[in-house]
Amino acid sequence: MKKIILFADPGIDDSFAIMYALLNPEIDLLAIVSSYGNVTKQQATDNIAYLLELAGRSDIPIIGGANSPLSGEIPTYYPEIHGPEGLGPIKPPEGFSGELTNFSELYNIIKENDDITIVDVGRNTSLANLYLLGENIAEEISAFYIMGGAFLVPGNVTASAEANFYGDPVASNLLVSKLDNLYIVPLNVSNKAIITMEHINTILQMSNNPLINIIDDIMQFYMAAYEKLIPGLNGAPLHDVLTLSLMINPAMGRVVRKDVDVLLTDEGRGTSIADFRERAEPADKNIFIYLTFDYYWFVNDFIRVMSSPLNQ
Repeated sequence: MKKIILFADPGIDDSFAIMYALLNPEIDLLAIVSSYGNVTKQQATDNIAYLLELAGRSDIPIIGGANSPLSGEIPTYYPEIHGPEGLGPIKPPEGFSGELTNFSELYNIIKENDDITIVDVGRNTSLANLYLLGENIAEEISAFYIMGGAFLVPGNVTASAEANFYGDPVASNLLVSKLDNLYIVPLNVSNKAIITMEHINTILQMSNNPLINIIDDIMQFYMAAYEKLIPGLNGAPLHDVLTLSLMINPAMGRVVRKDVDVLLTDEGRGTSIADFRERAEPADKNIFIYLTFDYYWFVNDFIRVMSSPLNQ
């Protein structure tokens, strides 16, 4: 079983990732770090707490992450993709509010557990802060998985930049500069992790736990948003679920080892760069970029996990 700490900013895609982590019998979810990103940190916190309550897992601590990027800029949110409150048409009950645990508790969790994997599917600010505030903290983590970047494919915020790296390029560049044993799941693969209503309906026929009861309406909203972005897609990519799925099933994808830089300013802001030339120098760091994955393996894994009973 994989012990993980999940950094997230739900958001529909992040919410599916949280559900996947809660339902996967191979994952021991130690904590969720709530940060700004798709929505404000407070809204992200409320959404996380709502999902944990539905799952009967309010014992999992929600750690208070960052409110804004390292630059201090005011974040941009995406209600047209995720809805005004981050769960599409679904809203936590009136007056419902999640409670945060202090960021310093992360260091206690890391100290008390061996063989932890950190998975960051949001803006990288909070993970960068974990590194900056913790002495040699990276040495205590077995592996880092982050969803972000775009290599040799277009971005989804600008022509070259993906949303998580664009949201805080300073934090993303710090991670690729300082962390070792880092796995990057970029748009190269995550754009292809498309889930359709046929897949959702299969899950609904197999399970009716409280988490699954809300995925129909959420996915309908998400698919409608993507239909406007990419007409004819007939589904929506679950970028963040793919990141967790690859973490659990590493043989499902193919990686290359490359040094990575993230551009910080102007038109290149958030652009991720690696040298893919045949004459490129060998990488200095253990940074692994996923470039392909087995789509049918992913879909089968998604359906299997999402139709599993709740781990309580």
